[in-house]
Amino acid sequence: MDKTTKDGALARSLSHEQMTMIALGSALGTGLFLGSGAAIGVAGPAVIICYAIGSLIAAIIACAAGEMAVKYPVRGGFGTMAGRFLGPFAGFITRWAYWATTVCVAGAELVAVATYLKFWWPELPLWVGILVFALVIVFLNAYSVKSFGLVEFFLSGIKVIAVVAFIVIGLIIVFFGLPSHPAEGTRHLTENGFIPNGPSSIWLGMAVVMFSFGGIELISISAAEAKDPVRSVRSAGKATIWRLATFYVLALFVVMALMPWSAAAGTGDLSSSPFVMVFSEVGIPAAAAVINFIVLIAALSAANANVYAGTRLIHSLSYQGMAPRALQRTTKLGSPARSLAMSCVGILVVIVLALVTENVFLIMMSVITTFILVVWILILGSYISYRRKNGASSEFRLLGGTPTAVLGILGLVAIFAAVLSSPDMRLPGFVALCFYAFLTAVYYLFVRRFVGSDMDAFDEAEVATSV
Repeated sequence: MDKTTKDGALARSLSHEQMTMIALGSALGTGLFLGSGAAIGVAGPAVIICYAIGSLIAAIIACAAGEMAVKYPVRGGFGTMAGRFLGPFAGFITRWAYWATTVCVAGAELVAVATYLKFWWPELPLWVGILVFALVIVFLNAYSVKSFGLVEFFLSGIKVIAVVAFIVIGLIIVFFGLPSHPAEGTRHLTENGFIPNGPSSIWLGMAVVMFSFGGIELISISAAEAKDPVRSVRSAGKATIWRLATFYVLALFVVMALMPWSAAAGTGDLSSSPFVMVFSEVGIPAAAAVINFIVLIAALSAANANVYAGTRLIHSLSYQGMAPRALQRTTKLGSPARSLAMSCVGILVVIVLALVTENVFLIMMSVITTFILVVWILILGSYISYRRKNGASSEFRLLGGTPTAVLGILGLVAIFAAVLSSPDMRLPGFVALCFYAFLTAVYYLFVRRFVGSDMDAFDEAEVATSV
């Protein structure tokens, strides 16, 4: 059972296995199952390089956030760390921007879940599916973090099994073949050139690819509710990094080897999903129905994980006077119910927008990418300041330390430039930058004079790591 907590305190109930699955729940989703086609359309077979580079940058971010979280498993995770090591303004910007990101992702994923339901029940109104699953997610997040962790472990487990099956079956078809299907070999990787759209396509493809890695930073946020923060963050960090790198790179290798890249780019709908094609090749009946179930679970898991993350960030902001202080209250089981309610209002706005216009998904994905790139840069900036003040004092460390973090920042800046260079992403990217300008104005006009200390969060974290 969860231990009851004093008002305002989060319950430490998550195991390292659950923390791993929470991170995978957000990072391993529709970006791989359906969204990778857009990146393939930009870079062709060279999208494999895009995902390899993306995995490296994601590993740098995850390790940097994990190293700080092992030392300081504070509520608010990397946002609280930014406030401590870069100043209150950075902490404010990081957490509010990431909260907006989680709201956009959760709302979009809930609409996606309802859309996938129409595969089986075409007459089902979209709002019915949204309402039903929104209530499920709210209940899971409102009851206790332990129940949330168990369900997210189960949902993410389904996705992991599906990806592993996809990779194994795909590699068998590529290199060995099946009784009903000869070995494909790797001819599709080079038949029209490995980099058909030129070297610059790898750079432009990164703007699309990096959206898929959003969620690797959740390890830092969930550390505040871990039973054993040091062991859990260390184990979950390593597992998440290796699994994501393996899943994305191998899955895209399989896709590129099994079909011409122009076909793999597809149209973004279920019938053109590479997963449908692979399972159809091996004779699995109703492959589309199987994949529809998997992408529905992927979307539900991502929505669940993002509601969790957004709620925790708002909760941490309330402690420093950067959000209404009433939001810091928690239930007896340690769930920040009021912060959850505020996140749900934001998600409701996104869902309404999604129902009004068909293009809102592309717009939100571009905005989210811009948000997350800036947040990641601030995480690495916080890490550089952290290492300068604390040295290599954590039990879990980023290989190479500060120079590696600087390299990660340079990579993120280059990807940010690619976003602003993409015709489809440029305008939403500028909209996101305007949101940052709005947050800056709000901070200096209204919030700055109310900012309080975050020392109590670090004191609580020190107690947790000493137990």
